[in-house]
Amino acid sequence: MGMGNTPVIILREGTKREKGKDAQFNNISAARAISDAVRSSLGPRGMDKMLVDSMGDVVITNDGVTILKEMDVQHPAAKMLVEVAKTQDDEVGDGTTTSVILAGELLKKATDLIDANVHPTIIASGYRLANDKAQEVLVKVAKKVSIKDEETLKLLAQAAMNSKQVNQAKVVFSEMVVEAVKTVVDKDKDGNYVVDLKNIQTVKKAGARMEESEIVKGLIIDKEPVQQNMPRSVKNAKIALIDAPFEVKKTEIDAKIQITDPSQLAGFIAEEEKMLKDMVMKVKATGANVVFCQKGIDDLAQHFFAKEGIYACRRVKKSDMERLGKSTGANIINKIAEMEAADLGFAETVELRKVEDEEMTFITGCKDPKTVSVLVRGGTNHVADEVERSLVDAWSVVKVAIEDGLMVTGGGSTAMEIAMQLRDYAASVGGRKQIAIEAYASAMEIIPSTLAENAGLDPIDIVIEMRKQHKAGKKYAGLNPFTGKVEDMMKLNVIEPHRIGKQAINSATDAAVMILRIDDVIASKASPMPQVGEGGMPPGMDD
Repeated sequence: MGMGNTPVIILREGTKREKGKDAQFNNISAARAISDAVRSSLGPRGMDKMLVDSMGDVVITNDGVTILKEMDVQHPAAKMLVEVAKTQDDEVGDGTTTSVILAGELLKKATDLIDANVHPTIIASGYRLANDKAQEVLVKVAKKVSIKDEETLKLLAQAAMNSKQVNQAKVVFSEMVVEAVKTVVDKDKDGNYVVDLKNIQTVKKAGARMEESEIVKGLIIDKEPVQQNMPRSVKNAKIALIDAPFEVKKTEIDAKIQITDPSQLAGFIAEEEKMLKDMVMKVKATGANVVFCQKGIDDLAQHFFAKEGIYACRRVKKSDMERLGKSTGANIINKIAEMEAADLGFAETVELRKVEDEEMTFITGCKDPKTVSVLVRGGTNHVADEVERSLVDAWSVVKVAIEDGLMVTGGGSTAMEIAMQLRDYAASVGGRKQIAIEAYASAMEIIPSTLAENAGLDPIDIVIEMRKQHKAGKKYAGLNPFTGKVEDMMKLNVIEPHRIGKQAINSATDAAVMILRIDDVIASKASPMPQVGEGGMPPGMDD
């Protein structure tokens, strides 16, 4: 170039760069570290993790996505695996641990191939072919399930709770879960079932056994009436939902009122009183005897409400207002003056109940409850939190089973069936991609082998026994971690919705392919964040 040997510096000083195989192996080991972190929590014999954040808050859980969300992950490739878990959680609500373990294993198998000089793009396209074939096999082994088949839905919910702390009370909870989901089921314009889980509300309260959790066909609002003299319970409640304050509006601009003699002051106060009374009487005139207000209620207005025997709550959350509208059929009103009787909702009872030391409003007996509340109990707050997480997993599973109408068997049986059929398929593909498809098949076996490992069994023996039974045509043969034997999962009712496997395989493959295709990592040096050092001062601040 005629410029001598001056090096051309393109990247800023302090930028780290990894190229080629180094970059690939580094990314793969970071991603595998994440998958190893959640491995021991898979299955009914899985262990829990205790996570302590920087503020000292403790979370004890066995839920894959919760573990990964709470971990402070720095490495960019590792973050992709956290994304896999989050996607699985958003789409299906369960199977987060499975998807992450699978992604980690696909990468591990790819390492051996890269070592043997198979190009990453060949591995990637082999993995893509294997993914398509795996989805075909999944549909083939799936069985139908319908919303009318309550027993199967309960078994699906129980299978989702098997690996959680709540498994000793799973029968009680599964009934609760199915009842909750069936209450909020709707149909779309094409007549397909849809379930919006936002309509299931959970209210947590520590201080009782988890079996004492209860389901309320209606709503629980974490509020009490604004005044003690109000009724504690209202039968045949006519409910008004108001998104406007029961207060006298202050003017936006600075206004001065000049009062020259005392009678004017009395008149001014009387006028304010009259305005508030008119507001309350307007509500009373529509026939309402319960008021939920999203804004504030002035002390005087409270007095008038109490006098008229109206049950009123203030500062109710927007989400609760929307749920109330759905279950009672009330319209949310923005202008008190334009309220009509047609805007009111109906519930058989609105009552104040004491749960532990807190008073809450229970709205029950709505004519067409499209919402449902679950009062979650637990010995301590940590237990109540974990019970809630388990229930959310369980009703997500029932939701997708109702929506898709398909289920497959668990216990590693489906993964093993996919592995067997992929090996046959690999031979028909030929070429180098064949090696990648075989690697994918071996990676699928990580599910039964991890289940065996967590149950304290020999994973190699279990995998060999399962292969033997699947070869003999027993496609539902899976591991029973409690007996340590390979048994028919359909007979044992170890089932899960088809969408769990579908989504887990898809997102694990996508993440693995994405990480494999990276051959250059350029990380610019971050500007140093002030961290509180040992001496209590951020570094660099003490000079």
